[in-house]
Amino acid sequence: MSPPVALAFAAVGFFALLIAGFGILSLMSGAEVVDAPELGQLPGILGTILAVAGFTVTLWGVLRRARPSYVGVIGVIVAVLAGYLLGLLVGALVQGADPARAVGVAAGFAGSWFALLLAAAALVGGWGGVALVRTRARRPQWPWEHDDEE
Repeated sequence: MSPPVALAFAAVGFFALLIAGFGILSLMSGAEVVDAPELGQLPGILGTILAVAGFTVTLWGVLRRARPSYVGVIGVIVAVLAGYLLGLLVGALVQGADPARAVGVAAGFAGSWFALLLAAAALVGGWGGVALVRTRARRPQWPWEHDDEE
């Protein structure tokens, strides 16, 4: 598969895993993803936007190589975590939180199960993107679609 198409599939898959994973973990644990309801939704939205942007940019750097490496997914995970934490920090500051509170919100997220889930979603999405480019699989065919004469 071509790198741009693999990147599109991987980014959409990562975003879907992120949203579904956060929702299910929040439902199962009874905890909020961003434990600061007074700040509104902006920190979480900015965090998600920057995480997806970090995922897309760093995975593109991995996929555009002649033979992408699965090791490059480590950089994708780091970029996703950094992007989400930066989004939380900026979102909290924009919402009027003092800097200490904004850092506390980001640190609270970094030490939560949600951060581990975010890293796992980045790992799965990045690995999938690299696998789509590295494998030479083709679409399945019916027996009568083969070109060879039997």
